[in-house]
Amino acid sequence: MKNMRSLVTAVALGSLPLMAADNPFIGNWALDLPADHTLYHAGWLGISESNGRLQGSVLWGGGSPLPFASVKVEGTTLIATRSTGRLKKAGVGRPIPQIELETIRGSLVGDELSLSVEHKIVGTDKVFGQSACKGKRIPMPSATPDLKQIKFGEAIQLFNGKDLTGWRLTDPRASSGWSVVDGLLVNRVPEKKEKDKHYGNLRTDQEFEDFNLTLETCVPPHGNSGVYLRGLYEVQVFDSYGKPTDCHNMGAIYGRITPTTNAEKKPGEWQTLDITLVERHATVLLNGVKIIDNQPILGCTGGALTSDEFKPGPIYLQGDHTSIEYRNIVLRPVVK
Repeated sequence: MKNMRSLVTAVALGSLPLMAADNPFIGNWALDLPADHTLYHAGWLGISESNGRLQGSVLWGGGSPLPFASVKVEGTTLIATRSTGRLKKAGVGRPIPQIELETIRGSLVGDELSLSVEHKIVGTDKVFGQSACKGKRIPMPSATPDLKQIKFGEAIQLFNGKDLTGWRLTDPRASSGWSVVDGLLVNRVPEKKEKDKHYGNLRTDQEFEDFNLTLETCVPPHGNSGVYLRGLYEVQVFDSYGKPTDCHNMGAIYGRITPTTNAEKKPGEWQTLDITLVERHATVLLNGVKIIDNQPILGCTGGALTSDEFKPGPIYLQGDHTSIEYRNIVLRPVVK
């Protein structure tokens, strides 16, 4: 998934933040976004305190969590702001750079959060976008699980190598580029897509809790896909060969956990992913190299089907960006 870029500018909004022990907003929040907000309706908000100051970030459906420039509490209201760059066309001249200020205000009733969001252009009083959403507190992940004590059940072949039995589009209205070719699960997306034509993501009919998942994938030059765990957390599938480590590279938990080392192969070569998800902790081996070691995931990633991290969900393969190929997709559920 393409990273959403942001221009973060300082905003002078002097206010003394509440101390962490007294601040009910501190923590992680699962957001349910309105249907008209974005293609994806699962979001996330994180508020923390460091050295006596509040900080935080937000995920609006797609992309990565974006940092706030300012976070404060006034009375019983959370106020967080961030600034983004945008271009406005003015007649036949060059586009005029503008700074868009997004202001989020939140209030709490128990563990339910109500947010209002307002957008306006810095230097003007004109509000051009308003929305609202609800959120619920997400308990922090438990202590790091001892994977040596975890038992896995019988292997489930998610892809039979013959047809798409057991799979369907996450959005039945989308165009499908998915098919089976020579025993491979193949997605074909034209480099130049037709206007307003949206290619779909593919999910399993079955839903799972914790598991180990292994698969192979062949990423073309500039290829971009992803493997979603329980429809919540994206393990990035991307042509990042030769690039510095980043939370958007091959094998990363997209926008959240950066691989400790580069283990990608060149585009066009088959690569292996071995992924374990237990108690919201992820372990990822890419081409036999451990690049994420039992790390906690603090919230959903962009493109998640839901923000509820405590219910079973499907494996889904991202197909709305570029062509991609998969094979040998095998899941072993955790046995409790």
